[in-house]
Formats: sequence, C-alpha cells, structure tokens
Amino acid sequence: MRTFVHTSHPARVVFGSGTVGRLTEEVRRLGGKRVLLVSGPALDEAAQHVREALGGLVIAEFDGAVMHTPVEVTEQALTVVREAGADCLVSVGGGSTTGLSKALALRTGLPQVVVPTTYAGSEITPVLGETRDGRKITQSSAAILPETVIYDVDLTLSLPLPTSITSSVNAMAHAVEALYSVDANPATDHQALEAISRIARALPRLAADPADRGARADLLMAAWLAGTCLATVGMALHHKMCHTLGGSFDLPHAETHTVLLPHVLAYNAPSDPDVMRRIAQALDVPDAASGLYDLVASLGGPTSLRELGMPESGLADAAELALATPYPNPRDLTREGIEGLLTDAWNGRRPEGPATTATVLAQLTEQVVASFAQAPDARLRDLLSGLVRHLHAYVTEHDVTESEWSYAIDYLTRTGQLSSPTRQEFVLLSDVLGISSAVDVLTNSRTPETTPSAVLGPFYVEGPPEAEHGSDISAGLPGTPLWVDVTIADTTGEPLKDAVVDVWQANEDGFYDVQLPDQEGPVLRGRLRTDADGRLTFWSILPSHYPIPGDGPVGQMLDAVGRHHYRAPHVHFMISAPGHRRLITQLFVADGSHLDSDTVFGVKDPLIVDFASRTGPAPAGRVPDGEWRQLKHTFHIARMVD
Repeated sequence: MRTFVHTSHPARVVFGSGTVGRLTEEVRRLGGKRVLLVSGPALDEAAQHVREALGGLVIAEFDGAVMHTPVEVTEQALTVVREAGADCLVSVGGGSTTGLSKALALRTGLPQVVVPTTYAGSEITPVLGETRDGRKITQSSAAILPETVIYDVDLTLSLPLPTSITSSVNAMAHAVEALYSVDANPATDHQALEAISRIARALPRLAADPADRGARADLLMAAWLAGTCLATVGMALHHKMCHTLGGSFDLPHAETHTVLLPHVLAYNAPSDPDVMRRIAQALDVPDAASGLYDLVASLGGPTSLRELGMPESGLADAAELALATPYPNPRDLTREGIEGLLTDAWNGRRPEGPATTATVLAQLTEQVVASFAQAPDARLRDLLSGLVRHLHAYVTEHDVTESEWSYAIDYLTRTGQLSSPTRQEFVLLSDVLGISSAVDVLTNSRTPETTPSAVLGPFYVEGPPEAEHGSDISAGLPGTPLWVDVTIADTTGEPLKDAVVDVWQANEDGFYDVQLPDQEGPVLRGRLRTDADGRLTFWSILPSHYPIPGDGPVGQMLDAVGRHHYRAPHVHFMISAPGHRRLITQLFVADGSHLDSDTVFGVKDPLIVDFASRTGPAPAGRVPDGEWRQLKHTFHIARMVD
C-alpha cells in the first residue's frame, strides 16, 4: 500500500482565449485599486494588452525584470512599489517577471495576478529563486504563491519557436521531478504524466506550424499542470543543478533546463526504473532520457551546455556547488557522478539508455521506416511507414512468438491461394475484420445528405448483363417474387437520367451464382439504366440471409473465435452517373435476420428498408401465386467535387 501526504496550494486559475480581458475583474476581486504592472524587455506587445485591459487601475510600471531575479533588481522595483502606493501586483511575461513579482509579494504582502506568456509553469508555484552575490537561493512559502493566474492562449501566439521549445521543456522538468519526489502521490503523478504527454505531442505540431492555436493551448495547459505538481511536491537534483548553473554562471534558465533534463534522467534511471518507464510511455519512446534528448534535437532545441556559454573549466565548481546542499534524489549524489553528468551535458552527448528489448525494437522500427525515406511517392511513403509502425507495435505489445508469426504467414498464404476471380478470400477477410467497413466510412460516408454506402463484398463480378426495365433478373429461380422500383436522384432530389445501376444478390438458399457450379451464366445480377425520371424497375426474388464461405481460412477463423458466418439479407447496388460520385451500397430487408450481428459489420440503420409484403396483382401485368414483395426506394448520390 502506498503511503503519502498531499497538500494542495490554492490559487485561482483563469484559462482560455481572450482571458486577459478579465484582468480588471480579478484585480478588484482581490481588493486592488492601484496596480503596479511588472514586465521586462521585449514584452511591449503583451504589456500593452494588459495595460489596456486594466485601464486606469495601473498607477505605475516596472519593466526591468531579468533572469534569476537578482536582489538588486528587486530592490529597485520595491522602491517603485512604495513610491506609487501600489496595492496589487500584476506581472506579464515569463519566469523572470513572475520571479520578480513573487519577490515583491514576499517583501510587501501584496496580492499578485500573474499573466504568463511562456510555458514555464513557475507562476503556479510557491517557490522563489533569487540570486545574490552570484549564488541562487531557493525558498518556498505560501506568501510567494500568486493569488490568481490568468492563462491567455492569445498572448502565447507570438512566442518564438525556440523559446516555446525551451520553455515547454522547463515545464516538463517540473513534472518529471514530481514523479520521483519523496512527496509524490497519485494526484501529482496523474498531473505530471498528463503534462509530459501533452508537451511531447504538442511540440512537434508547433514546430510544423507555430500558429497552431491548439498546440499552444496544450502547452499552456501542460505548464499549469506541471507547475501545480512542483507546487505540491519537492524538487530534486535537476532543479538544484539548474539553479546552480543559472545563478553562478549566468546561463539562461529555460535553455539550461532543456539541456540538463535528459542527462539527469539518465543519471537517475538505474534508481527508479518504474518512474522512467512511465515517463517513456508519456513521451511515447522506449527510453525516457534518450527519447527526450531526441525530441529536443529534432526540434532544433539546445543540447549542450557549451552552446549556452558554460565554460568547461567551470564544470568541477558546478559539481561542487550542486553537492554543497543536496536535495532529495532517487540516486545518491557523488562528485564523480555529477561531474560525469555535467561533462556529458557540456559536450551534448546523447544519453544512451540501457540496451533493452524495447530499445532494440525501436531502433529496428526506425531503420525500416528510414528505408522508405527516398520514396518518390509521398503518400506511399506515409502508408508504408505507418503500416510498419503499427505492425511492429502489434508484435511488441502482444509479444508474438516465432511459431505464432509463422502460423500467421501460413494463414495469409492459404488465403491468397484460395482467392480467384470468382472467390475473393482476401476481400472476405477484410470484411469480417471490419476493415472494409472502416475504409468505407472514411471514404464514402462524409456527406450525410447522400444515401449511406456499404461494402462491395467478395461476389461482385465486372460487366453484369444488361437488363431491361421490368425484366426478371432471377431467370425463374425459386423464391418469393420481389418487385424493385427505385429512383436515382442528386442531393437536392433532382432525378438523374441515364444513371448506370449494377445489382446483384444471393438466391433463396443464400448462394450467389458464382458459388453454384451447375449454374450456367450470370443470374440474380444485372445492369440497368434510369429513364428520364431517374427511375428503374425489375423483378427478382426476396434475398435470404446466408453464410459467407466457411470452407477456407476466413471460415476457420470465425469458428475458432465462436462467431457465426451469417450476413443479413440484402440486395447490392452500384450506382454511377456522369458528374456524380459512384455509390456502392446495400439495402437490407427490415424483417430479415442477423441485422444486429451481420458478420461483416455492413448494416447501417438508414439502409434497413421495408420490403413490403403484397398479394394479388403485381406490376408489369404479373399475377404471382401467393405473397410477393415490393421494394420502393430513392437513392441520393453526391456531385463530384472539383
């Protein structure tokens, strides 16, 4: 049983688009009437949005926030607060302005409203890191936590991509350390993993399109979740080292987080493999440390301390400072280990995860996918790459054995060997697995005003015989007579002349003509053309439910899993008209069997229609002996789109 203590730090969060417009309401809610607006360099546009939202509430501004919150800058801002008589602090920007606002609140007790424009997440924490005499000191207090945080996605849209990347990894660091904190608990675990997953999914989307509002919303949401984690649990080695390097060597905060985090993960991996496994799953990679490094590298983010301006000569001093007041950490901290970590980070070496089955398989998958990179047809490249990824994931997830895969190959071989021009066993396999219906939905069911489509099935034969209106395509086969009277129209209801309609169906015993060895020539199939009113008529027989062929691999599979072989009774229609999309569909007998368990998953409710029971005289001068059925229906097909 897991034992934990969970403490929640309350802060009001306003999240959305255009939420900066609620600033006045939030300030007044805190009793504020005289606002000091805190910002920093290169924040003119965001500060203007905040200034306009606050109107006359702004009585003073301080725009000198800098990295690592030097105490001398805080003292300058504190003078402005006192001279202006401010009773509320509003900060806009990233971690630097948030840090200055926290430092001012700690010294004055004034309430804070923070408006982040980056994804750091520090705005939601009761943690403050200040730099004095070249050293960064961190403290935590409820007085530091902002009262209200306003997340406005609109203010992040202009955040440059490089800053977006490093800021997001900074937030991810909060979530990562929360997972192996001594104060970790189920609530923070869930928030942390969700934050990591959102960041990992959103960053590639943002790199592809920096204007992707959805990706930016995901990153801002992740920053809030990650910061909430850090506010609840303690920090470990990673944050200690980032504060050391930032305060002592003046390295940029978010960039330092981005470079160090993969190496800290690699350092801690042997001591907490379960957490590393969960981080890897959230990142959707085999190994957490190398996977995160690869994500950053693929996005063009920084991967070495050297490129951030860290002198190699300072690595030993940095290790000593990190060990001076060690934080709780999954793995014991040693001088040799920390120096090795920093050396790898300075050189930008890719962390090598343990050679596990998962990493070997992942490398294999990427090698195969890379082999398609030069394919001249981009669509073919994407289809093959996706197929390989899914197949590799399938065999990995289910731990497929050699004998099982050998059986699968043999099964597919037998399926192909049984296929012929009159029996499509592979089509049948696609049908009973629901793949045909899935592709049908993706391809043909995106226009709700048209008649729904349905699967082609394995028994269509090209070039059916031409049939006249009113003729009988059953050629005298036994069965309940069926009079079919259908109209082909466009989506406005306008009848379509000269539409070509192929029809085919099974006999009363459930067999198609191609399944009857003694049947000479086609029967229960035909090709008709609509008249000037878009109409066609013909006689047939009432279709029956029927089993799909069960003497091959597909039938054996259904038997093995205890599924029945039956299709609900139906008539197939393939409708073509100039300037319109071809429609392949089926009409199902409303009082037929297996409508709710069709073995190829082909039944759709709008295609279940009344094959009305009749007696007495019938159309075309026919007088059936007993019951006959009537099918009257209008099909609507869509115009081609240029």
